[in-house]
Formats: sequence, structure tokens, C-alpha cells
Amino acid sequence: MVEMITKVNGAINGFVWGIPMLILLVGTGILMTFLTKFFQLSHIGHWWKNTIGGIFHDKHITKHTDKEDQSISQFQSLCTALAATIGTGNIVGVASALISGGPGAIFWMWVVAFFGMMTNYSENVLGIYYRRKNERNEWSGGAMYYLKDGLGSYKGFKQVGAILAVLFSIFCVLASFGIGNMSQINSISGNMKSAFGIPTYITGVVLLILAALVIVGGLKRIASVTEKLVPFMAIIYVVGAIVLFIMNIDQCGAVFSAIFKGAFGLRAVGGGIVGSGVKMAITWGMKRGVFSNEAGLGSSVMVHSSSNVKEPVRQGMWGIFEVCADTMIVCTLTAFAVLSSGLVDLETGAVLSASEGSALVGEAFATKFGSIGPMFIAIAILLFAFSTVLGWSHYGSKAWEYLFGTKSMMIYKVVFVLMIYVGATMNLGLAWDLSDTFNGLMAIPNLIGVISLSPVVLHITQNYVARTLKKENVKPLLSAFEDIQKMQEKELAKTNEG
Repeated sequence: MVEMITKVNGAINGFVWGIPMLILLVGTGILMTFLTKFFQLSHIGHWWKNTIGGIFHDKHITKHTDKEDQSISQFQSLCTALAATIGTGNIVGVASALISGGPGAIFWMWVVAFFGMMTNYSENVLGIYYRRKNERNEWSGGAMYYLKDGLGSYKGFKQVGAILAVLFSIFCVLASFGIGNMSQINSISGNMKSAFGIPTYITGVVLLILAALVIVGGLKRIASVTEKLVPFMAIIYVVGAIVLFIMNIDQCGAVFSAIFKGAFGLRAVGGGIVGSGVKMAITWGMKRGVFSNEAGLGSSVMVHSSSNVKEPVRQGMWGIFEVCADTMIVCTLTAFAVLSSGLVDLETGAVLSASEGSALVGEAFATKFGSIGPMFIAIAILLFAFSTVLGWSHYGSKAWEYLFGTKSMMIYKVVFVLMIYVGATMNLGLAWDLSDTFNGLMAIPNLIGVISLSPVVLHITQNYVARTLKKENVKPLLSAFEDIQKMQEKELAKTNEG
């Protein structure tokens, strides 16, 4: 039975994460980049000033909401989103890309991230524009809402939008147990055992208790933890990687040369390790880039939609920064740490170590920091992966809410927490494969929504630029909720009359 599931899943996974799917993911980013006239470049000063730069001069970005207000601050929404995106993919994923695609894969990760900025921007704009309040006065937003209310508002697409919204929610719930929970916890327990000799069941129990204390408390408690944990873990890891790179600064030119030559097949292929050269570099770079920043999957928009911001474009700009921080900064530093360590032949791209995944990154740190290096990476994975679990618990709960309502959300949270112990103590090879598949399946309905609603994103962006940057006197486009509510009231009235 397991063998049959593995074969079927392998076929689906091959289709989901094949070249056509990667083209769709990157193509959506390219479309939104051109439609918005390269917003991530043309307005780089503006979005930087109003995101991470605004923390130092705009108190509204970090100001917490009142106890009665179930929304969270812009900074909390970013930290919760980064908590879910900055995970094992930034360490294990980068190492896998280097092993399978060579140094050139890093260039294609950058390409995916550059265009992915505008995919994530578009998701967040649509998320804020189509979000609504639930029974608990909490904001609910995400791909399921802009599919149902956005795509579904087009003539003849009402049922299509509703079906795609349900499919997205189902895939999201299933992915939350896999890529957002068990696989992350399994990485933690494995690293804790190899680095510190801690039995997996002890790791499982401790993480289960810690997660329960946070997750059962709801989004505001998750956001409260992540806004402290994410900056700490990101800064510590980035500083460690920068120190390692500075110690190997003489390799800087060779590292950049290997990345660009490998990206375009301008060097010899390193035996059977790099494979077919440029094709493998493109495929693995794009795959791991998408896995790392999740742009196009429609995941992080569910927490961005809970922000107390009113302006869709302002939250969209946080989406741009999210991708930039995840891939352009964290993933790049991981790659530079490995490439400058001497564990990769920069001429051929061949990996000179038998280590894989996090062990390869740990070995790179060990070249300068000794036995502390692998321990540092084990702790980094602990923080990265655990924060990912917290972020994904919210994604899964919002998808569950869409499918079954708010009253049954505690059922999901309890099961999600219990699965943490399963993830820590079991061999989860099949779980990894299944979670990859469901994670990829989330992207299909989401990208359909983003592409079909691209005129809406463009209209909202143009409106914002006209009002905010050009100082034109135009009416703001802040929410479709009131229009949707009026439409639903009319439909209800017709039903009652019938």
C-alpha cells in the first residue's frame, strides 16, 4: 500500500514541480512585474522606507492593537510570515540546490526571488482587498477569499471560483501537517540527536508542550512570540554567516564567478554531481527558491491579511520585503558560507564532501568555528523550523476555518499540536514527499486567482501611486468587502423572495 502511494505521489509530484509548473510560478511574477512597471525596482526607496525602514520612524507599523481588536500590527504580520518562510529551506534547501544544481543554482534562486517579490506583493494586495471579518471579529483573508469573491465575481465563474477556493483550502490543511509541521519537527529532532545526543522522543515532548502554549492561544499569541523570535534568530544566523564569509573574503571573487558561470553553463560540469549543467542549475535553483520564499503558494497572505493596515498596497510592500529578506539575504548568505568554505570545487561545481542538507552547512561552519559550527546550525534549524511550525499552524487554521467554520478550529489546533510528537519520533520520508506535493498543489488555484485578478492588482496599484506618490485627488481603493457584503445581501433577499 505504501509503495503504491509512493509511486502515485511521485508521479503527481513530478507533474506539480515539473518545468511547466516552475514556468507558471516565475511567469506569474514576470507578468505582475511588467504590469506594475517593475514596482520592486522603480519604487524601491518607497517600499523600503515604508516597510523595514518605517520601523524606526512610523510607530503605527509596530504598535500593538487593543485587546478587543483581533488584528495584529504590520510588523507582527511580517514576523509571523517570515517565521513560516524562513525555515529549513534556507539551510537544507540551499545545500540541496548546491549539491544537485551546482553554484549556478543560486543565480536562478535570485531570479525566482526577484520576480517572486511581485507575486507575493499581488497576493497580499488581493488578500487585504478581499478579506472579511469572521464571527470572532478576526480578519480572514487569503487565496480562498479572492478566488471565491474575486474570480467568482466574473461572469460565468462563480462556481469555478468557489471550487478552486475549496481545493486550495484542502491542500493547505494537508500541507500544514506535512511541510508546516512534521517535516520541520523531524529536522529539529534529527539535528538535536546528532549534535547534542538528545533522544527524539524528548525533543518531541518539549516541542509539543511549547507549541501548545503558543498555538492554542490564537494568532495574537503566535504573533507576539514570532515578533521576538524571528528578529533574534535571523540576526544571529545572518551575523554568523557574515563572519564566516568575512573570514573567507579572499574567496569572494571566485564565489561570484562560480555562481554566474554555473548559471549559464560557462564552466565544466562536475562529473555526475551537477548533472546536465545549466538545466539542473535552473531547475534546482527555481525549485528551492520557491520552496524557500513560498511566493506563489498563497500561504503567507493568510497572516498578512490579519494586519491592522487598511491600504492593500502597504501590506503588499511587506510581501516584497519578505521575499527579499528570505532569499536575497538569508539564502544568499548560506550559499556564500558553503561556497567559500572550500567544500565545493568552484571550477567544476563539484561538492567535495559526502555531507548533505544541514550537515553540509554545519561542516562549512566547522571549517572556521570547529565543533561549534554544527551545533550552531542545529540551534539555527531548531529556531527556524519551530517558527515555521508556528506560522503554518495559522495558515492551516484559516484554511480549516474556511472549510468548517470558526467553531471547530480548536479540533484542528489540537490535532496539529499532537502531530508534532509524531513528526519528532517517526521516519517521515513519505511525509516529506506528500507534503511537497500538497504544497505545490496549493500554488495552482492560487496562481489562477492572481493571474485572473491581475487587472484588480494593477488598478489598486495605480490608484495608490496616483494618490500617494503623484498626490492626485482620487478616491482610494481599500476594500471590496462592503461591495461583496451588499452583493450577498441582495442574493439572500432574492433567495428569501423565492
